Amino acid sequence: MKIYKCTLFCLLLLYLVPAKATDAIVKDGDKYVTISGVVRDKSDKKVLAYASISIVGGTESTVANADGEFSFKVKAPVENTQIMVSHLGYLSVRIHLKDGVSQLPTIWMTPTALVLDEVIIDGYNPRELVRKAIRKIPEIYSAEANRLTGFYRETARKRRRYINIAEAVVDVHKTPYTENAGKDRVRILKGRRLLSPKVSDTLAVKLLGGPTAAIYLDVVKNPDLLLSEEALPLYEFHWEGMAFIDQRPQYVIAFRPQVMLPYALYYGKFYIDKEKLSFTRAEFFLDMSDQNKATQAILYRKPFRLRFKPIEVAYMVNYVEHNGKTYLNYVRNEIHFRCDWKRKLFSTSYAVVSEMVVTDIKPSSANIPLRETFRKSQIFSDDASLFFDKDFWGSYNIIKPDESLEKAVDKLRKMYDRL
Repeated sequence: MKIYKCTLFCLLLLYLVPAKATDAIVKDGDKYVTISGVVRDKSDKKVLAYASISIVGGTESTVANADGEFSFKVKAPVENTQIMVSHLGYLSVRIHLKDGVSQLPTIWMTPTALVLDEVIIDGYNPRELVRKAIRKIPEIYSAEANRLTGFYRETARKRRRYINIAEAVVDVHKTPYTENAGKDRVRILKGRRLLSPKVSDTLAVKLLGGPTAAIYLDVVKNPDLLLSEEALPLYEFHWEGMAFIDQRPQYVIAFRPQVMLPYALYYGKFYIDKEKLSFTRAEFFLDMSDQNKATQAILYRKPFRLRFKPIEVAYMVNYVEHNGKTYLNYVRNEIHFRCDWKRKLFSTSYAVVSEMVVTDIKPSSANIPLRETFRKSQIFSDDASLFFDKDFWGSYNIIKPDESLEKAVDKLRKMYDRL
C-alpha cells in the first residue's frame, strides 16, 4: 500500500558520498569563535542530553550530545550575540556572549510546572485537534523553498563497542510545505567514515537509514508517514497531558494502531503548540508486535544464513520557529537488533543510531542539481585518515561527540596504527 511504500522509502541505505559543494554555505573568509558549554538540570544536577542551542534572532543552531555538552561556532565579534538553550519540559535560558570567553559556565535549566487541566478547558477531541493542526500546516510552516545545512552522524555498536562511525555535512533543499516531499533533495557537502578493521566487526546486515531521513522522516512535509487522510484512521488518539517546549505550552497527544495491516504501524506522541496548533515534536516507535512486519520495515539486505531479530526502532523529529515560520530542526533514529548465524549458540546485539541537526536555514529558489543528489548507489570513501584531522569540519557547526564516542574513535585509530 501507499503508506508502506513511503515508510520504506523514507529511510534510504547509508552510503555517504563527498559531493562537490558548488554553493558553499560557509564562507572561508568569515571569522568564527567556538563557544562550548554543558547543560544540566538545576534540580538534580544531572546532564540534559539533546538540548537545543540556537542564536537568538538567527537561524544557526545545534544540539547538545548525550553528555549534555555542546560546541557552537559563532561569527565574530560575539559581543552583541545571544544564544538560547531550550529543552523539553524546562524554562529556556538566554546567554549573552562576551568577546574572549569561549568556555561558558554550567548552564542550569529549571523544570517547568505543568498545567494539566488546560486540556479539558479547551474541549478538543484529540483526533480532531490533530486534524486541525494538519489544516494549519500551510500557514504555519515555510511557504517558500529553503536550503537547510545540517550535520549528520551515524554510529553502529556491536554490544557496547563502536564498530562504525560516519559523519557528514548535508545540504538539503526543502520545497514549500504546501508541496509534497517528492522534489526535496539531499547532497553531501563533506563527509568522513571510520570502520573497525577487524573482519569479525563487519556488519553483515544492511539497514534502511541515512541522511535522506531529513526528507522522509519530516512527518509534516511527508504526511503519508503518519498524518495523511489515509493514515489517520489507522490510529486511535488520546490525551497524554501538557508539556512545555521553549516555554510554550504543548498538547501531548498519544497515538497507537487500532487496525491490523500487512505492514508494521507506529505508536508514539505528537506535541502540538497550544496557541499556534503547530506540530513541534514527534516521538514514535515501530510496532514490534509482529517481528516479520517489523523486519520488513527496516531490513534492506542480509546473508541467507543470518537470522535477524529487531528489538526496538525509535524516531524523534523536532521543529523550530524562525521569524514566524516553523522549520525542521532535528531528526533522530535508533535501531536495536540481534543477529546470529544458524548453528551458532549465541546471538550478538547491535545498535545503529543516526541523527541530524539543522545548523542553518536560508531561502533558496534553486534546487540541488540531480548529478549532485545523494543516491544509495554511491559509495563513501573509506579513507580513515580523514577522521584524524581535528580541523576537518572548518567553520561548520557539528554535534559534539560524547565521551564514549571520542574514546571509540581513539581506539579505532590505534587499531589502524597497528596495521
